[in-house]
Amino acid sequence: MAEKPSMTFSLLGSAAPVLAPRVGQLSIPGRKAITTPHHVPLTSRGTVPHIAHDMMRDHTAIGNLYIGLEDFIERSDNAAVYKTPAAPHESPLKKFSCIPNDMPVILGPRRFPAIVCPPPNTSTSIALSTSIGFHQLPAKQYVNAVHKLRPDIAIGMADMVLGSPPGNKRREKMVDRTHAFTRDALEQLYGDALTRNAKSKTAFFAPVLPLDNAQQSLYLEDLESEFRWDISGLALYEAASLEHIPASLGDLPRLLLSDPSTPHHILREISLGADLLTTPVLGASSDAGIALDFKFPAPVAQDDDKKPQPLGYDMWSVENATAVSSLAEGCVCFACRKHHRAYFHHLLAAKEMTAWALLQIHNYHVFDLFFAGIRESIQNGTFEQDIEAFARFYAPEMPESSGQGPRLRGYQLPAPAAHAPRRAPKVYGRLEEVMVSSSAVTPDTDASGLEEHGFAQKA
Repeated sequence: MAEKPSMTFSLLGSAAPVLAPRVGQLSIPGRKAITTPHHVPLTSRGTVPHIAHDMMRDHTAIGNLYIGLEDFIERSDNAAVYKTPAAPHESPLKKFSCIPNDMPVILGPRRFPAIVCPPPNTSTSIALSTSIGFHQLPAKQYVNAVHKLRPDIAIGMADMVLGSPPGNKRREKMVDRTHAFTRDALEQLYGDALTRNAKSKTAFFAPVLPLDNAQQSLYLEDLESEFRWDISGLALYEAASLEHIPASLGDLPRLLLSDPSTPHHILREISLGADLLTTPVLGASSDAGIALDFKFPAPVAQDDDKKPQPLGYDMWSVENATAVSSLAEGCVCFACRKHHRAYFHHLLAAKEMTAWALLQIHNYHVFDLFFAGIRESIQNGTFEQDIEAFARFYAPEMPESSGQGPRLRGYQLPAPAAHAPRRAPKVYGRLEEVMVSSSAVTPDTDASGLEEHGFAQKA
């Protein structure tokens, strides 16, 4: 009988019950260990947005990455990432993306947060949003990708419905399809239940759907019994699903693919037992020009009536035009040691890319210290009291941005809220609305003529 992938997850201290915060360590041979709770940095085409690989290595403590397969495959299963030469002990995915071999990489079918795709999923595939359009990813092709690319952790394919709540019949399909995806993937990766001829060293995190316990009870029962030997962790899509985890699966690491809007929500998810969390709010804050500034546990307030402190500061604000203080008091990150607020304000006003790179470095530093404080608080047994103090000390919402960040990826990005404008509005309108006649604009037309016909605007 072959052994399952050698990834291990051990709890530090006494085992915590379900729906309780806990500290653990996820270890993969030859890779950096991940102490949990921890956040999972998100990537775009294999890189952390705004940060080059050398900056990530020298000026951040990023120790793991999440990568979406849809960033690389486009329409073909013969994409360039599959052709990357690699030794048996190396990952072609890491070599293609220039990621150090000792950094744990988590591979999912889709990037996160995923863009809503108009084409529906099918019983054998899910819809993707690739760089050249929407595409169907067959379940077998995804498993083949895991075989070829050899990530450290692979998240199982799930039949997710995005953009609108699914109906009752659609929910039944979600469970049946996800159950089949998981069963077939495990058989392809590790062999059938009788022989257990392991074919892959990649650890498999089984998806848990964002549905009620009763709606996926049979699937969860099979995770406990039939699939228990082969799965190395669980991937959940909402915090409420943490309460559906059976006690017999409580020792598995839990990756929560969620989109918490504030540090307060992150603390709540960890209090329910999340081990690894995606935190898109970090990158969104950097894009908005927000320099985060919060600590956990929160500083002791000197005055009980003191106004709640902001979770960050808007570097677009004119108040920072002449400020020579660092982004956060006492911060020792590279950005704060080398530059002051006035410089950041200038970079943003000039739409200089360095602004977002430095903000990203700073915000990752804030998040690393935030999670380190969480782990220490849990081990000290003061986590619940520290959450209450944090809620009193800091404002409940993130600060608003007064500027416009870098252009977001793709026109398909939805609005941030109902009845709100798209996050990536089209730059160009319909030409027929501005064209009076074929001779309206000629090569000899000056700036005033171009402005008159809507083709340009004089500075």
